[in-house]
Amino acid sequence: MKKVLIANRGEIAVRIVRACADYGVKSVAVYADADIDALHARMADEAYGLDGNRPADTYLHIDKLLAIAARCGADAVHPGYGFLSESAVFAQAVIDAGLTWIGPPPSAIERLGDKVQARKIALEVGAPLVAGTADPVSGAQDVLAFAEEHGLPIAIKAAFGGGGRGLKVAWRMDEVADLYESAVREAVTAFGRGECFVEQFLDRPRHIEAQVIADTHGRVVVLGTRDCSLQRRNQKLMEEAPAPFISEEQRERIHGAARDVCARAGYVGAGTVEFLLSRSGAISFLEVNTRLQVEHPVTEETSGLDLVVEQLRVADGLPLSIAETPAPRGHAIEFRINAEDVGRGFLPSPGRVIAFEPPSGPGVRVDSGVASGSTVPGTFDSLMAKLIVTGATREQAIARARRALAEFRIEGVASVLPFHRAVLQQADFRGDEGFKVHTRWIETDFADELAVAARPEPLPAAALHRTAMEIDGRRVALGLPAELLRGLQSAATAPAPAVEGVPASDPAAVAAPIAGTVRAWKCEDGAEVAQGEVIAVMEAMKMEMQVCAHRAGRLARGAEAGAYVEAGAFIGRISSGGSEA
Repeated sequence: MKKVLIANRGEIAVRIVRACADYGVKSVAVYADADIDALHARMADEAYGLDGNRPADTYLHIDKLLAIAARCGADAVHPGYGFLSESAVFAQAVIDAGLTWIGPPPSAIERLGDKVQARKIALEVGAPLVAGTADPVSGAQDVLAFAEEHGLPIAIKAAFGGGGRGLKVAWRMDEVADLYESAVREAVTAFGRGECFVEQFLDRPRHIEAQVIADTHGRVVVLGTRDCSLQRRNQKLMEEAPAPFISEEQRERIHGAARDVCARAGYVGAGTVEFLLSRSGAISFLEVNTRLQVEHPVTEETSGLDLVVEQLRVADGLPLSIAETPAPRGHAIEFRINAEDVGRGFLPSPGRVIAFEPPSGPGVRVDSGVASGSTVPGTFDSLMAKLIVTGATREQAIARARRALAEFRIEGVASVLPFHRAVLQQADFRGDEGFKVHTRWIETDFADELAVAARPEPLPAAALHRTAMEIDGRRVALGLPAELLRGLQSAATAPAPAVEGVPASDPAAVAAPIAGTVRAWKCEDGAEVAQGEVIAVMEAMKMEMQVCAHRAGRLARGAEAGAYVEAGAFIGRISSGGSEA
């Protein structure tokens, strides 16, 4: 291959741009309108617009991506993670277009990316499993029937996808139907498909995974384990390698099962096999992510292998650079630096990054998709950067991480830095009396009160204004930054309407907790609602958030389903006793 189109954005696109440069091939970026000045678009050798802002119109649009590949002369496609990275349809379309697909073959994606089929393969090779549905469910009634047979809690999971999206855990029978519908909506938004299956949910387990790399010559190598237990809303916030506080017997069991699953599926490229480790010490196969993981850098730091360059080598038909599982080189911890307000329950915080000053020094690596002046759009993932800290021991890695997190400065948007700093002070994480972090530890055991961040300034409604122009007799499409046009507007041009906020003096007003889309109303207009009742669902950065009634009364909707609103904007009123109607 000589030129790689990167079908992604943000931090992972920057990571692949750098790997392409190291490997000696050209890189091509693609960008949504909001990403025209993003770091990945600036760093790649070439960059092309996708003409839109929604995921479905941009990074999930197969025809646009292939058209750009043909236009720029790319001969290979790297999907990164998320978006189309686990789409067998996209992989096949790339191959059918005569391009090199940098990932597993479509057949392996179908077998392992479909979590139902992956469970069947795991059973074939003897991996342990909790009870689950044999096939995707047809509706909420199937989910209820499974819960009645196997008991609660249950996990409702997108059959095609990963990263915690389209995953809901039901603890009560009366929430099963709503959570199923929410899982389907999230899965469609994130992956373009809404099929879900159901399995028993292990309460308070650890999340352990194994990194696998396989070549086209039949070699499958496990590069080591990672612990990814620190999660919020089923999405990881911190990861470390190798997984601490597990026995060698457990580690070998995980390595063997991961290798056997991938070998049985005819896997090629980088992939991750995930497991749950219960408090009793039992291991249960979870799923296979048929792509590069967000947390791959901790394995790179402890194995000495550049996983993205290795993906390029494998796609070129070269053998793996390594023949067997390497002994870990020290210990590495990754901190996901998301644009989220930890004081408001990790609410997404899109906006403009005024200052981005990452740390440096011994053992410190920062993989970033933003810089000072960058925009974090509300339509995509909240991940801005990753801080990876490595030490000779876990204790040294934690000490260096404290220093690095103290140095890290981000202004303009809220970030999860205060949370990461607080976690390193927790005995549960340090393992003073045993490692006690589990997948719901943040919700059940993390007790630190973290300050609410200042609200970021609202983003402009659109990043680009597109028009047509004639240049030297040829019609061309032109995209002009919306901010530039606003600065050139004449006095006669009406400015964009301001977002209506909630007056502090109005106790009846319902404010949007986040900047995002009002996905659905859960109560009818004029309905009587109870305090704490879910009245609406909003979506931001590919995650759904519930809007709850702040008091009892009669609901009057103030925003249509599908409308995009800023954080704090007025979306409805709840009148009390009729006096405020």
